[in-house]
Amino acid sequence: MSAHEQMRAMLDQLMGTARNGETDKHGVKFYDDSVCKSFLLQCCPHEILSSTRMDLGECPKIHDLALRADFELASKTKDYFYDIDATEHLEAFIADCDKRTAAAKQRLAETQEELSAEVTEKANAVHELAEQIGQKLARAEALGEEGMVEESVKLMGEIDELRKKKAVAEQEYRNSMPASSYQQQKLRVCEVCSAYLGIHDNDRRLADHFGGKLHLGFITIREKLADLKKLVEKRREERGALERERGGGRRHYVGGRELDRRARRHRESARDRDRDRDRKDADRKEADRKEADRKDSERKDADRERERDRNKDRERDYERERERRRSRSRSRSRSKREGSRERRGERGERGERGERGERRSKSHRRSSSRDRRRE
Repeated sequence: MSAHEQMRAMLDQLMGTARNGETDKHGVKFYDDSVCKSFLLQCCPHEILSSTRMDLGECPKIHDLALRADFELASKTKDYFYDIDATEHLEAFIADCDKRTAAAKQRLAETQEELSAEVTEKANAVHELAEQIGQKLARAEALGEEGMVEESVKLMGEIDELRKKKAVAEQEYRNSMPASSYQQQKLRVCEVCSAYLGIHDNDRRLADHFGGKLHLGFITIREKLADLKKLVEKRREERGALERERGGGRRHYVGGRELDRRARRHRESARDRDRDRDRKDADRKEADRKEADRKDSERKDADRERERDRNKDRERDYERERERRRSRSRSRSRSKREGSRERRGERGERGERGERGERRSKSHRRSSSRDRRRE
């Protein structure tokens, strides 16, 4: 619950449904049959035992803090006799719980080894001392958390005395039976909340049990029922007389079996919601996986496309470079051929000039020889 919702609930609880001039969110009044009268008196088992091992689920009737505030304000001027309705509700609930306790005891009697009367008495003594230690230890811890240190220390002194008595009782219990049988866990059913307690449970486990929400919740319910029973007969007579005058009828709450059925339906609906949530989570994960695969495939396709473009660019660059090399090679070959022809032409001209000079030289020498012979 967010801070805003907590503040709104506190204002509803303090000022009722009309704190802002608005009607209640359920469209009902606190005196309607659809509103839980036990909740108005702060003793509905559905609320007290929520989030425990015996969670009854959501109450079939409406729970609203604003309606409770309306009732508390209206009850100052008018008696609605809702304590009688709450008594009937709690009586039905506790009667069903007591039946479960009796059934649990019967199962233990059938499954556990039967002990003699003497040994059973000693085992019960150990159980009772252990329960007293657990209760006082839980109370001492609660007082310490509240800052009442002296009271907590006093209780711890009492706990030490009880531990000594428990050690003596355990020794007597151990000596009264064989060692093999003593090692077996002897269970006992808690008379308050029907939980199983073991004779070998340590103080920490017992303190957790007696200070736990389940056990304390049952204590709250039983104490509230005891307080209501003190005046219920007189209150019933008063309401009966008033209803006879008005011609009204009585309202009854459902019994424990119906509460069990509703709690079972609540657990089944909770399991269905969990399955739906798990299925939605799985569908969302599958959709995310497919989306990731699609994006990965698109990325790979884009990478392949870019690689093909790069290859094409490289091929074009290679072709252009090869074409440039071919062009340069052709240019060099052409230049070489032209240079070769020029050199051959020059050599031909030099040869012709040499031959002409040689012929002139030979002619000159022949002329000189003829001149010398004539002389």
